[in-house]
Parts: sequence; structure tokens; C-alpha cells
Amino acid sequence: MLNRLNHVAIAVPDLMEALKFYRDVLGAQVSAAEDLKEHGVTSAFVNLSNTKLELLTPYGENSPLKGFLERHPKGGLHHLCFEVDDLEASMEILQKADTRILNQPKIGAHGKLVIFMHPKDTFGCLLELEKSS
Repeated sequence: MLNRLNHVAIAVPDLMEALKFYRDVLGAQVSAAEDLKEHGVTSAFVNLSNTKLELLTPYGENSPLKGFLERHPKGGLHHLCFEVDDLEASMEILQKADTRILNQPKIGAHGKLVIFMHPKDTFGCLLELEKSS
């Protein structure tokens, strides 16, 4: 089911400060910030040769990141995203394994359909699946 690791997401309290660190201190190529209203986050990517880091900060009053940053005020690892060829078939496999899917497929940061799995069913780590094509 899983293909390659698409990105590792890190929640940050100050997106511009985080982007500046990755760009100016670590010398990485970073993208512009993008508001993802449907997800309640503002997102930017750090592009690496073998994967990406997604830096996330809350967008709007009902952002799901607000609670995370209240528990982790300095930020921290938020989720891992893996590519899959067939999102619908992957969802069927997950449902048969009693793995809770937190959302209906919706468009993510790369313009592709994504779902998230409940971290209590995935050994404490929030996992995202992104349709690869």
C-alpha cells in the first residue's frame, strides 16, 4: 500500500521564524506560505533532495493545530505523510483493520486527495496518506 515518504510535518508557533531558520541558517530551499483554509493551517515546505518537511501553523480560530501547540508550545513533530497509488483501496484496507480514518478524502497541500488516520490506531503517530497521482 505505502509508496514513498512524501513529507514530515512539523507544527510551529511562528511560521516565518521557522522558514527563516531553515532558509538562512540551514541553507534549505523553502516555499512560500499557503493558507489551507479547509485544513485550518498555513503551510510551507522545506524542499530536500530525498523528501520534504512541511511546516504548519494554525489558520483561523478552529484550527486543529491550536490544541497541539497548547500542549507543545515550541512546536514539534505533527505527522508523517506517505504516498499511495489507490487511496480508496487503502481506505478499505484500513477500515477492515479497524483503523479510524479522521476525514473524508479532501484536497491537501499538493492539490491531491489526502486522509488522516487516528494516532491511537497508528502507534501514537498521526499518519496521512496522499494519492500519488
